[in-house]
Parts: sequence; structure tokens; C-alpha cells
Amino acid sequence: MADSMDSPTTKLAYFDDMWQLKSRASFISMVADGERLAVIVDSTILYPQGGGQPADIGFIYDLDERLKFRVQDVRSRNGVVFHYGYFDSPLSEQSTFQKGQEVILSVDEHRRGLNSRLHSAGHLLDVCMHNIGLASLESGKGHHFPDGAFVEYKGKIPADDLERKREALEKEAKRLVSIGGKVSAAIVPYESAAALCGGELPEYIPKDTTPRIVMLGDNLGCPCGGTHVADISDIGIIKVSQIRVRKGLTKVSYTIGP
Repeated sequence: MADSMDSPTTKLAYFDDMWQLKSRASFISMVADGERLAVIVDSTILYPQGGGQPADIGFIYDLDERLKFRVQDVRSRNGVVFHYGYFDSPLSEQSTFQKGQEVILSVDEHRRGLNSRLHSAGHLLDVCMHNIGLASLESGKGHHFPDGAFVEYKGKIPADDLERKREALEKEAKRLVSIGGKVSAAIVPYESAAALCGGELPEYIPKDTTPRIVMLGDNLGCPCGGTHVADISDIGIIKVSQIRVRKGLTKVSYTIGP
């Protein structure tokens, strides 16, 4: 087993194409991380959990499809992406991938589609907040998991206005989904990124970097490293299930339809 410290940074191929479900890469090493086994390749289309989005699942296999590694979890550490899982047959009964060998990566389409729809829905709710007159609430944490998706904002909505705002959010989301609009992502210089996002970026983004900006239609962009739908209309039905205010934060919980 190789040491992950010897592994070069993994190219995030989904940055270039968020909808690619199969790709080729070069095998770098197999790592024993505690009790888990991880495959490291030079480039990946499988999304590592982070930014409020769950990890992809899928497979990594050789060109003959005789040696197949089932990916159950994906994580990133110090620029290296770890694909955790197991071989379909015990490792002791087979050879492993060889360094430099070309392998195929395959993403589970259903899970990627669901995760992308949930993530895009969260971003669209940011747009809706602005459109219904809540632009003063600063966007914060997002949790785009199937079980308990929500977006959080710094600031309060008066208690007697929560239900009206919930209904307005849901109505505006429905309107935007019905109109649709192309979704895109690009890595751009800091100044260009700030312009796409309305003139400024969050403080956690260094000014000497080139952020990745996601655009939903003609709306303001947002720094994001995740995967999204190809068109706003692909999100489908968004239900705003609840708005809660606590400790100066407004939490908007939501679900998406099938």
C-alpha cells in the first residue's frame, strides 16, 4: 500500500463537466486508511463530500472490467481525493491495479442526479430570497442532503411573517423552475468572480485565487465547488417545508419532488 503523502493533487474533472458519468484516469496508488481501503487516481469525476453536498458513489474498474472496485464514499484531503470502498472479490484472491494503469471511473447516475438537484435547489432558494425582498439576509451554511436539506441565513424574519415568506419562497421557486435557464460553472480570476457575484465575494475566499463560480440562468453567481443540474427546470418541484429563526439565524428547510 502506498502512502497518500506521496500522491499528487487529484484533478477534479467534474469542474469541467458536471454531467459526465464515465471517464478514464490513471491509477496512482491504493491506500489503507485506518480500516478502510481507498483508491487514488490522477483525475476524478466522483464528487468528494463537502460544501454541503454528499459524496458520489460508483465504480473504478480496468478496461476489461475484470477487476472492479466499488466506491462507497469519496473524500478529499490536502488536494488528494480518496475513493473508499472494496473490490468485488477479496484482494488476496486477485491482483490489484498497477501504477499508471488506465482505469475507468463510473458515477452512480441516480445519486448524482439527486444530489445535484438538491444542491441547485439550495442555490435557487438564495435567488428566491433576494427576489421576495429578503436580500438583506446574508447567505450562510447550506446542507443539501436528501435527509434534512436546508439553507441558512444570517438575520431574522419576524415571527408573524414566517408563513407568508414561506409561501412566497415556494411560489417564487416554482416560477423560476417553470421558466428554466442554463446552469454553468467556470473558474475565473478573482475580480471577474466578484463581478459575477454582485461585486464582492465571501471573506473566506483569498483575493489571489481563481474561484469557481456557478451561474443559475441570468441570476447572480455564487462560489461553489459542487455539482448541479444542467438547467434550472431540471430541479423539479421545490417544497419549502419550514422556516425557523433561532439565535439570529434564519433556517429554510426544503425538499424536492421526484
